[in-house]
Amino acid sequence: MANQTVRIAAPGLPAGPMGEVAEPSPSCPVEITLAALRGRWTTLVIRELLRGDRTFSELRRTLPRLSDKVLSERLAHLAEVGVVDRHRLPDWPPRVRYSLTPRGRSLGPVLQALWDWGTESRDE
Repeated sequence: MANQTVRIAAPGLPAGPMGEVAEPSPSCPVEITLAALRGRWTTLVIRELLRGDRTFSELRRTLPRLSDKVLSERLAHLAEVGVVDRHRLPDWPPRVRYSLTPRGRSLGPVLQALWDWGTESRDE
């Protein structure tokens, strides 16, 4: 049996064949994450939902400079990529409550890591 060279990834670099691609690929885990977080305001919408379920109106109150149009687009996108669930409430007028899916809640540490990195970079 011939010895195979085992390649160990440097800290912070992904192990496996996806870590060796020569160009961005839609199947790359990093590209998938960046696509989910795309668009201005997306991280703030996720932040608010990490604090708890919210209605559209509650999100608008916590992010007053965010337009209705952009909030609707961000929520639709986050629902499409499996980060947010929409729950229709049996009220009149109809209301929808938004919550993070387990996949969406798992973005909490990702946002924290981005915050930490940005804080360190800003302070340098």
